[in-house]
Amino acid sequence: MSGELLTTGQAAKLLGSSRQQVVNLCERGDLPFVWVGAHRKVRREHVEALLRPRQALTRDQLKSLWLHQAVAGSLVVDPDEVLGKAAENLGRLLRQHRGTMTEVWLRRWQGKINEGVGSVLRTLTSEDPEAVELRQNSPFAGVLSQPQRRKVLDSFKHSDWGRVA
Repeated sequence: MSGELLTTGQAAKLLGSSRQQVVNLCERGDLPFVWVGAHRKVRREHVEALLRPRQALTRDQLKSLWLHQAVAGSLVVDPDEVLGKAAENLGRLLRQHRGTMTEVWLRRWQGKINEGVGSVLRTLTSEDPEAVELRQNSPFAGVLSQPQRRKVLDSFKHSDWGRVA
């Protein structure tokens, strides 16, 4: 069952690592977890995702990553402004997408925002599958001005990654 919760010890066995390594993955944000009492639990599907070879990002996913990395730059400069804009966008988007899969991703963003700046920064800049999916439903529209956005896209287009078909 993919939603099955595992102990850090069980996850370590699946990964062929130590329990401490799993705890470290959780603390770094590389492995999502929930607290059950005083114990971390991880979903089997997240552990299994670590075992699969990572797929290369598509050109559109790379472009989105570049834009979100620019948003991350703004976030570290003015976290209140950026998170305020994201919260405003989230409220509007959640009303528009009630009962859809988009709402599920927006709620995950809400959770990341509630966890704080560090969690948001990791998601904005990560290539892990969850972050890639989250960026497809981003509440950060309007954080970059049009000239900033254009500059990032021009930079991307002229990079090695932007020239790949």
